[in-house]
Order: sequence, then structure tokens, then C-alpha cells
Amino acid sequence: MRQALENPFYYLDNFRQVLAWVGERHGDLLHDHERAFLDRFHQVPQASQALLVRMVMRKGTLFRASKLRYTEIGCTMQASVALIEHGWVETNPMLDVAQLFGLLKKDELLRVCGNVATNGQRKADLLQAMLAEHSQPKPFASWCEGFDDAAFALTIGDLCDRLRLMFFGNIHQDWSEFVLADLGIFRYERVAFSPASRAFHERADVDAYLHLHRCRERFEAGDAAEAVLQDIPSTAYANEWLENRRGKLLLSIARQCERNGDLPLALRLHAANHYPGARERAIRVLERCGQPEAAMRLALTAQAAPESEHEAQQLQRILPRLMRTLGEPITRGVNLTQPERIDLTLPRPEGMSVEQAVREHLTRSDAPVYYVENALINSLLGLLCWDVIFAPLPGAFFHPFHAGPADLARPDFHARRAGLFDECLSRLGTGEYRDCIRRVFREKFGLQSHFVSWGLFDEALLELALACIPAEHLHAFFQRILQDVPNHRSGLPDLVQLWPGEQRYRLIEVKGPGDRLQDNQKRWIDFALRHQVPIAVCYVQWSEAAP
Repeated sequence: MRQALENPFYYLDNFRQVLAWVGERHGDLLHDHERAFLDRFHQVPQASQALLVRMVMRKGTLFRASKLRYTEIGCTMQASVALIEHGWVETNPMLDVAQLFGLLKKDELLRVCGNVATNGQRKADLLQAMLAEHSQPKPFASWCEGFDDAAFALTIGDLCDRLRLMFFGNIHQDWSEFVLADLGIFRYERVAFSPASRAFHERADVDAYLHLHRCRERFEAGDAAEAVLQDIPSTAYANEWLENRRGKLLLSIARQCERNGDLPLALRLHAANHYPGARERAIRVLERCGQPEAAMRLALTAQAAPESEHEAQQLQRILPRLMRTLGEPITRGVNLTQPERIDLTLPRPEGMSVEQAVREHLTRSDAPVYYVENALINSLLGLLCWDVIFAPLPGAFFHPFHAGPADLARPDFHARRAGLFDECLSRLGTGEYRDCIRRVFREKFGLQSHFVSWGLFDEALLELALACIPAEHLHAFFQRILQDVPNHRSGLPDLVQLWPGEQRYRLIEVKGPGDRLQDNQKRWIDFALRHQVPIAVCYVQWSEAAP
């Protein structure tokens, strides 16, 4: 380990940093008892602080004392005293059978289960037998008489989730970010932001975020859609960010209703949802419900102003089908331009993907082939526009662990920086862009970025790409990605072949036996053909069975 983790209380220092950060920047969003926790935490003994943080950073809220042994903390029972006095931890908690089974091993359960258990039973069978015998919860000590152990329940889990959310601005980043940064595994760009920069400006927004997160957890755990929907607000949030999260959750629930055959509920959810993709699903559900006229009206409305390239592509499939159903004449567009086609029959390789096999087959000393997929073009964009992507705009950065701005996936990401991006992309017309990309590559190497794939992208490939890919092609690629970053960063071809002696290149999408082009790949191919980008699709068949 690096020197940063030689301090055995490194995790406690990190937790203290979060408390100080939230107290300074979000103090006005905390209730009195939450502010009291921030103040009182520093007043308890260090061993007690450390024990609490160890619980917070572990999964769940129930723990056995025997599983909380840490050299730097010492006696777990002694360290727990202050935590129990403050009500942050409960000792000897009430446990139902399912909670008990989460804490005990099978041999311990056999001791507890008594006459309902036999040694041949699986743990799942023991659970069912115990559920039939014991319907009421009991304290841990009552369940486990004779055990030389104790149990604790963390009572401030929700508060710590709230603090973590206010610090990171999302729920998917957790305390491990500090450790990875301390170890030097992850390094982040230092972005200047004022103390006023923060993820949330109203407590109601924090409450709403956490509420939606709990609803998604319930849905993903298998709760009935109707039960979850009762707790999701039926009206849109004024906060666009929260409304986006609500819409995404409603789309997921509606898709599940489609799979379950509850088409009326799915249609009702889709029709009221403005999240991207909901309108297309509504059209498809109307078809399945035998309402082609209504489906056609909605499809024509969408065709007049498609919300994305994806929706426009889906409508090209849906509309002819609806016209046939309604007996209307069908006019099909004809795409006369097709990508270059490469057909290969190769021996099936052992321990190698089909893309790697094609790369090995096609590569030449004067024309090397690299397996890059989405990494190359996105990395070049990330390097050229590094300063724009990490520009300290309000609401874009508010903690030290950002791999990109918080609004990266929002519709106005490019619009908020349009002038900065225009200035940056203008370098592609002067030749200055090469030196800019090289400089950023050297200065920022290894820093976390949502665009730059350091692991797949080295200096040799960088120089070949700069020599072989024309600036006008890079400009076209970058503009398309920036139009819709979440959707356009993927779908790029698997391979790139570079001819440095001729200063040209070719993108190659690889398809193994039985594989077909995905929709986002088709959109990139269409884009490449419109911009005279050299692109090929390689179809592979195996000449023999795998060894």
C-alpha cells in the first residue's frame, strides 16, 4: 500500500472529510438532528468513531460483534458504548427469521432451529421451516442463547446515505472512491469550484432523489409494479434532473408491464411519460392493443419531429408496418450506398475473440490494425476538448471525484458550452489540434475521464491516428458525439486500420457467425457513408470447430 494508507484510520479521516464538506456546503439543507450528528460525531472517542464508520461502509445494517474486529479499534464492545448512548447503534436488536438467517452460518442455525432442523437440510429449507414455526421477531440474544456473541443494528444508515448523496451528487459513488484515490488507483482532474458549488440547492430535491432511489430498489427487488407506482409522484418534478430520473424509472416499469402482458397499464405510463423512448414504446403498445389508427397518428407526430436518431430509425420500421395494416400505399426509401464488405473464413481461434482474430488476420507491417471499438474517437475528443469538458461551470463539479461534469448526460450539456466547444473544434481547421492533443495526453495521462480510455489508448496509436485520420473527419465525429453524448459515444466500429505511409485509414465493424448489426452501429455506418468516412463490415465464418 502507498503511504497514504499507512494511517490505520484512513477511512475515518475520509468520513470526517465528508462530514466537514457537507456541513460547510449543505448545512442549510440539514435538519437539527442531522446537524447535531455532525457536531457530536467528533465528541465521541476515536475508537467509537472508527467502529461506526466501519459499519457505515459495510453492506447492510445488521452486524455481529465477532465480525467487527479491527486492530486499530480494539475492543468492539467498549467502542460500541458511546454509539449506543447516542442512539446511532442499537444493541441486541429485534430480528425476524430472515434477518437471523442473514447473520448466522448453517451450523449455528442448526443449533438455533432445534427440533425443526435436520443436518441434511439446506439453509433455504431451514429458512422455510423456521418461518413456519416462528412468525414473530425476537431479540438476537433470545434467538442465540448460549452464543458468545452480540449483535448491533446501525440506526443512521439513511442519514449516511443522505450525506453521501449530498457529497457526491449521486447514489452510485460510495466511500471506496476515497480509498481508490488514496492508493493512486484512480486520479482525478482538479477542478476549481467555489464553496457554493453543490449538487443540491433544496432539501426537497434530496428527499425526492432518495425517494426515487428507494422506489427503484423496490422495483428491481421484484415488488409489484402497481405497489411501486403508488409511491412514485404522478406529476412531473419542476427540477429537470429529478424529472429525468422519474421518467427513466417509469419507462422501466412500463417495459416490465409490457413483458407481463399488462398492456393497458404500460400504455398509460408510456403516454404520460416524456422520457426518451417512451413515445416509441407507446406506438408499439398501441399496435399490440389493436389500435393501428392511434398508433399511426402518434407515429406521424413523432416522424415530424423525432426526439433522436434512434427514434427516427425505429419509425422507419414501424410506419411501413402500420401502413400495411391500414391498407395504405408504402413508399420506401432506398439506400444506394453500402459500406465495403469483407468476407473472411478463418480457423476458430482458442482464447481469442472474433474481433481479435480479424485484427490478427488483417494487420500488415505497413497497415497495422487496432482493436479500439469506442475508445479511439472518444479519446481524441476527450483530449482535444479536455479543458471544455472540465470547465468549472455552475453545477458541473462539486466534489474531488469527478471523471466528467455532472450534467454530461443532460440535453443541454453541449448548449451550455457551445461557444467553448466551437472555439476548441476550430483548431481542427488550423492543424493546431495535433499539438494540443499531444500536450493534453502528456499532462493528463491517467486522470479519470468519461471520454479517454487510457488502458486501450497509447502514444503509438495516438501518433498513427493523428497522421492518418483527416481533421474534417474528426470534426464530423466530434460534432455527432456532442449532439447526444449518452447515445452517440457507443456503436463505433470495432477495429481501425491505419496506413501511415499513405496517411489514410479504415474503420471495420466485425460480425461473427450469426451476429447482426445493432441499431446504433447502423446509425454510425450511415453517418460514415454520408461523410465519406472509409468504413467496412467484416463478416466472419469459422472454417473448423473449436479445438
